[in-house]
Amino acid sequence: MLDRDMATRGASSSSAASAAASSSKASSAELQAIVDGNHSDPHAVLGRHGDVVRIWQPGATEVSVDGVPAERAHDAGLFEARGVTEDYTFVVARDGGATTAPRRDPYRFLPTLGELDLHLVGEGTHRRLWDVLGARPTTIDGVAGTAFSVWAPSARSVRVVGDWNGWDGRTHLMRSLGSTGVWELFLPDVHHGARYKFEIHGRDGRARLKADPVARWAEEPPGTASIVFESSHAWADDAWVEQRSRRDMAASQRLAVYECHLGSWLRSPDDPDGWLGWDDLAPRLAEHVRTLGFTHVELLPVMEHPFGGSWGYQVSGYYSPTARHGDPDGFRRFVDHLHQNDIGVILDWVPAHFPKDEFALARFDGTALYEHADPRKGEHPDWGTLVFDYGRTEVRNFLVANALYWIDEFHVDGIRVDAVASMLYLDYSRPAGEWVPNQHGGRENLDAIAFVRELNTAVHAEFPGALTIAEESTAFPGVSQPVFAGGLGFTHKWNMGWMHDTLAYVEREPVHRRYHHHELTFGLVYAWTERFVLPISHDEVVHLKKSMLEKMPGDDWQKFASLRALYGWMWSHPGGQLLFMGSEIGQRREWRHDSSIDWHLVEEPQHAGVRDLVGEVNRLEAALPSLWRLDHSPDGFRWLEANDADHSSYAFVRCGDAAQGDQPVVVVANFTPVARHGYRLGVPAAGRWQVALNTDDARWWGGGVEPLAGGATEAETSVPWHNQPASVLLTLPPLSVVWLVPEG
Repeated sequence: MLDRDMATRGASSSSAASAAASSSKASSAELQAIVDGNHSDPHAVLGRHGDVVRIWQPGATEVSVDGVPAERAHDAGLFEARGVTEDYTFVVARDGGATTAPRRDPYRFLPTLGELDLHLVGEGTHRRLWDVLGARPTTIDGVAGTAFSVWAPSARSVRVVGDWNGWDGRTHLMRSLGSTGVWELFLPDVHHGARYKFEIHGRDGRARLKADPVARWAEEPPGTASIVFESSHAWADDAWVEQRSRRDMAASQRLAVYECHLGSWLRSPDDPDGWLGWDDLAPRLAEHVRTLGFTHVELLPVMEHPFGGSWGYQVSGYYSPTARHGDPDGFRRFVDHLHQNDIGVILDWVPAHFPKDEFALARFDGTALYEHADPRKGEHPDWGTLVFDYGRTEVRNFLVANALYWIDEFHVDGIRVDAVASMLYLDYSRPAGEWVPNQHGGRENLDAIAFVRELNTAVHAEFPGALTIAEESTAFPGVSQPVFAGGLGFTHKWNMGWMHDTLAYVEREPVHRRYHHHELTFGLVYAWTERFVLPISHDEVVHLKKSMLEKMPGDDWQKFASLRALYGWMWSHPGGQLLFMGSEIGQRREWRHDSSIDWHLVEEPQHAGVRDLVGEVNRLEAALPSLWRLDHSPDGFRWLEANDADHSSYAFVRCGDAAQGDQPVVVVANFTPVARHGYRLGVPAAGRWQVALNTDDARWWGGGVEPLAGGATEAETSVPWHNQPASVLLTLPPLSVVWLVPEG
């Protein structure tokens, strides 16, 4: 809630309010402007002015103020009363003679935004924008209600409409707070749960009914109204948030992310077309993710969006958790529950574009307000959406504050920023002649780059330990380097090159892999140029790309073996991991956003084996810091064999921090369906070595070929191999990845 101090601060900023209090007279032109709905400062006419109180109730036949009948000042519904109390109320009668309950007059209250708030809004640096814009339940002078405010600088007039006034735009005119472009009105007796919109009259003569850009909650689609919301959630994750604040995510931390679209992770068992609520999803998802050992979940956008088929990537309510799963406090409980199960929450966030729906941000006040006015910069040719105007300070403020809002109000642990490449380049998906070079003649979007740096600077300053992850598909330099060092400031970047090359390799028939051997080694050339996450995301299992299992060639034995080997390779490769839901059970069909994962498949041993293998690689990775501690340093990786194309085999060492007692992990892969007997492998130390992971283990529905027949084998010290001081003799199981660790 707002406090009284905010309203008090507003007193000095409202010259209109003080001027109105000095005179009881209003010109006929001012009265007509109220009637026409065009007065930019209705408080200068309505409310108390000297000994006169003016009440605007269009369509009313009678109005009484403190029991005193008011005189009609205009036939449209403007009334005047004299000699009433300071804390007056009024009742209204309409045709038929029935009167309303006593009401308080919204036009007797001072502005709810003070000078400092207005200055920061105008400057584009209000980091808590949600505290001053939108619908904010509050109490002023002992009167409970809701303060409404909206940014619409080119509007001719703005009205707030909703359940309480019959959605009649004539009733509640808002006042302009000067050059900031903010319009404001406090409505007594409007509370939590009330639906509303802003009726914005542009200078083009059109009236637009718009959802609140900073609404905390919205109707479930296809409804489009905003909803007044006041949180009552009491957080129980203090220990988690405190620990996060002490974590340096720019340094190496274990990061294994389970990517999830909540609407299709699990549907209602009683209604396959129904959505599960936040409280139904939280315990089920937490148990699944905790059992499999992931450190975080990453949710496809949970911000409100009108079209489910966009998967949430065309956002209409940037400050509203989608009502498909319940109210915003339900989402707070969801995050709280995951934190109490030691699971972090990352949100996909979409500052690159927004949809053209009439009720949302598009041409919000009759002008290109949030979007760039030039369609060569303001429209996205691929997605049929609009592009934010990153050069406008208020728009950048809207987005930066939004990122902070989700971390502050919902305790999320970070954001994954969608489609960063489309923001960074002016010619993204645009042919020659359909894009505008920057001031230096280049293709870089300098305004977007400045926005991204401002975003990351603000997030890391306000919330140490929070993640900011870029989905960036080009070689733009320094994406995950600090802003002070000339980078964009993200903590991590998705490694799209690794994803593309790795999937291209494993999708090939094994007999052809020898000719594409270095598709798996090339990623190590640039693996430490950024702090990478290795993504197998939702984008890889839709649009006829096939599921992860069905990408693999061969019969079921080869498909499942290749998928398990891929996960063994992925979890031992430098970088964090991200795996999209359904891939952990080897789902056969592509992902569909409108139906649940095929959970029944885990009743079959081959699918259960994939699931259990994913749990095992996470468990082992957590227990073997060498697999993650130096993920972002070349000191953490050393090739043993990178050139054995004839056998499609690879071997390397993952090195940790010896000062912290980390033991090396030797990784060897065989991407052919033929076992390799008598395979001598160099190891970094003499002594006994043991198998930590074998993706061909019978526990995972593998063939059960033992890499070290008869148990642990003595390292050979007399024969140097792979430039190592010792070696072991192995059998490489077919289509497998094996991890070896020193015994003891």
